[in-house]
Amino acid sequence: MELDKLYKCLCDLQRLRILNLLKHGALCVCHLQEILDETQVKTSKQLQYMKKLGFVQAKREGIWMVYSLPAPAHPVLLANLNCLLDRTDEYPCFAEDLSKRAAILQRFADNRTECPKVVYQSIDCC
Repeated sequence: MELDKLYKCLCDLQRLRILNLLKHGALCVCHLQEILDETQVKTSKQLQYMKKLGFVQAKREGIWMVYSLPAPAHPVLLANLNCLLDRTDEYPCFAEDLSKRAAILQRFADNRTECPKVVYQSIDCC
């Protein structure tokens, strides 16, 4: 992993928000765009940028494109994410995004056909 590319990636708040969400498990593009309140195009562009750098991975599940952190995630990426995400007092959007994530996943707990198995499989509510 090239550190200059890592830090360039981490200099964008939307990418940080995406990484924060994916740190807690896989999500579809549609989940991410709903949480971030962004267009599909903008969200997908950010994901493609991070995928090209190797910071996220993608997997097609039926009609859904599901993104996650690579397993295992690079330790430098995780260390930097942990450091940045511990600053929720300065960036309340990180905690708000996680609350939205939980609400979305709870919504799919009742209707699993609207959510790919890889997403709901790893959460307690489903």
